[in-house]
Amino acid sequence: MSISLRGVSAGYGSTQVLREVTLVVPGGAVVALLGPNGAGKTTLLRTCSGLLRPTRGTVHIDGVDATQGSPHALVTLGVCHVPEGRAVFPSLTVAENLKLLGGAGNDQIDRAIEAFPVLSSKLAQTAGTMSGGEQQMLALARSYLRNPAYVLLDEVSMGLAPKVVDEIFDYLTRLAATGVALLLVEQYVHKALELADLAYVINKGRITFAGEASELDPDALAEAYLGAAPLSAPDPPRSREESPCATRSV
Repeated sequence: MSISLRGVSAGYGSTQVLREVTLVVPGGAVVALLGPNGAGKTTLLRTCSGLLRPTRGTVHIDGVDATQGSPHALVTLGVCHVPEGRAVFPSLTVAENLKLLGGAGNDQIDRAIEAFPVLSSKLAQTAGTMSGGEQQMLALARSYLRNPAYVLLDEVSMGLAPKVVDEIFDYLTRLAATGVALLLVEQYVHKALELADLAYVINKGRITFAGEASELDPDALAEAYLGAAPLSAPDPPRSREESPCATRSV
């Protein structure tokens, strides 16, 4: 069980962003994806969720070839993508957002707001009138609506107050404890590494480190962020259950 990228290159038009990226998110694991601005982190998440199709390489989800799969098809395979920027519908109420984002009934909504109790008193409030932190909590609540196996998180703490960031990471810790795998792009490097089992560093579209999060040297990470000295890139970690690429496709 895993999301597995093998030799993936991707970009926008004639601009290549990812360059032969190999990365594995084992089922149930927390994986931190770190790197400088413009390194390709968001592009990698978009490729994992089907919003962007590779120009080379393959994407497999639990052994299923999803390289050319649509975002909807990847959702059915258990992938939930929470993009950067508080992706909510500002003119709709909190309850309407939850129903639209997750196709959820009242029972599922009750379950989702258990993660963020502050939302329970705001179900009738228009989402755009809430604070930035509350909107981010609403965006994250979608990860409870369809019981995903993999949640991709792109800078979910960006622009939030430290207290709210702590609440977000408390939620992510609880989510990971349920067995959901997380692929986490995060500006709070220390928090990300504390939560993560595995870590990758990406720089200029290439993976420069892959290994246990506890093995990542913060000084070497700073060098990688500055692009001064690429870290060695061992073979990517593999899930115990990971199987060879299947022939079945989306």
